[in-house]
Order: sequence, then structure tokens, then C-alpha cells
Amino acid sequence: MRIATWNVNSARQRSPRLLAWLEQRRPDVVCLQETKLTDEAFAELLDGPLGELGYAHAHAGQSAWNGVAVLSRIGLEDVRTGFTDAPGFPDPEARAVSAVCGGVRVHSLYVPNGRTPESDHYTYKLAWLAALRDAVAADVPDVLLCGDFNIAPTDADVFDPAAYVGHTHVTPPERAALAALMDLGLVDVVRERWPEDTVYSYWDYRAGMFHKNLGMRIDLILAGAPLAARAKAAWIDREARKGKGPSDHAPVIVDLDRAPDGDIGPMIPPPSAKPPKPGSGRLPQPTP
Repeated sequence: MRIATWNVNSARQRSPRLLAWLEQRRPDVVCLQETKLTDEAFAELLDGPLGELGYAHAHAGQSAWNGVAVLSRIGLEDVRTGFTDAPGFPDPEARAVSAVCGGVRVHSLYVPNGRTPESDHYTYKLAWLAALRDAVAADVPDVLLCGDFNIAPTDADVFDPAAYVGHTHVTPPERAALAALMDLGLVDVVRERWPEDTVYSYWDYRAGMFHKNLGMRIDLILAGAPLAARAKAAWIDREARKGKGPSDHAPVIVDLDRAPDGDIGPMIPPPSAKPPKPGSGRLPQPTP
């Protein structure tokens, strides 16, 4: 089983790239974030092309913002939109959808950004993560949490920790909320496979950050321990971040039981530029 997660930053803008990528990588299950479409618009745009590629889909969307989806060619059962007691801001947002695919409960998640540590959106982010933990506790170990978590788990997941002091994505409360989720028995599959390597999944569009490899690892696949033990490869598809009109995120891919491309990684192809030494300066972070 090949599982992938990708914040596409607009399914409408990225649909040609998405469909070509699906044909190239042939994932069995794909979680998408920031589709930025209503359910009706997503279906109108992608029902036909996805069906031709063998994918069923579940989508939870809203106009212009957020939006998540699960695509599967190995079954799509017991679809759930959102999760129990999920807070809103102030109303519920389209940030979570899950389904059973190949016997595994797969969640596509777009965690709130948080904006600034002093904002109401930051409080919302922490409450949302706490509610998610409670909601998925019963599903562990047969669960995959896939998506844009808007948290870099450790300083090793940011090109320059000093550049983000005082910003969201790296604060102790956010990291503690993520750690509490993982304490249920979940494994960060990419980091488990590449414990000492530089791995990023997001690069800001500005200032040539992708080409300079000034990134963050905020897109994660968290798996119950029995599922994580089946991983044969775990990697970031940097190729999908290249070229004209990309998303600012790259897909994260995990292969269970069999790795069609071998045990590759952590980022394919590897970056030509190395991140600068810590303390080199402040640069932008993901937008809400």
C-alpha cells in the first residue's frame, strides 16, 4: 500500500499537476489539504478524471479556504467528516475527513495555522489538536493521520530555528500538543526512517527558498505502531515541488509492505543547496 499526503494549495490551480502526479506515482491512498473548493466544485472538477484513474474520493470542503480529501483505489468506507467535539473558529471548518481504506482508518487533516502565539487562532489550534487526540484515541493502532500539521516537531525540522523564535509552528505548546497525540502510540514514519537527515516538506514561495533549501517539515504521516512497522520506504517527493505553478508543499509518501521504488529518501531528488548555518536571519513561514 502506498499512502501519500499533499497540501495542494488549491485543487483547481493544481489539478493538472495532481492528475499527472497520480499517474506517475500511483499511490493507493492520497490525502489532500487546502483544496479550497466546495464539495460540489471539487466533484465537478475531479469526479471524471479521478474515476478514470480508479480513485473514489471523500471530500470536505468550503469555498476559497481549507478543504480536505481522501482519494482511494483500495476501498473507501465509513466516511466521516470532521471529528467529535472539534472546535470551530467560530463555526466548524473543513479541516478533517477520514475513511477506511484497505482496512485502515485514514485521516486527512489540515491543522489550523495559529497565526501568532498571542491570537485567538493559536488558542483554537491547541484546542483543535486536543480534540483530535481524544477523537482518534480509540482507533490506534490501526490508524493513519496524514496531513499538514502546521507544526515542525523539533528544531531539526526547521532550516534555522532562530529564524522562527516568537512565531507559531515551533512553540513549546504546539509541540507538546503534537507529542501528546503521538503518545497515543503513533509513529512519525518519515523521521523514524530518517532520524538524522535534513528533511523538509514546505518551502515558502518567496526569496528562492525552495532552491536554497530553506524549508520546514510540517507535513506528516503518523501511523499506529503495527502499521509503521510495515513501512518499507518513507520520503518527500521534491520533484512535485519543482517547475511552473507548484504548491508550496511537496507530497509525503510512505510505502507499506512493498516499496516500488526501493528504500529511497529522504527527499527525492536531493536538494543541490544546503541550508545555511543557524542564525542566518528571519524568513517567512506558512500563511493561514
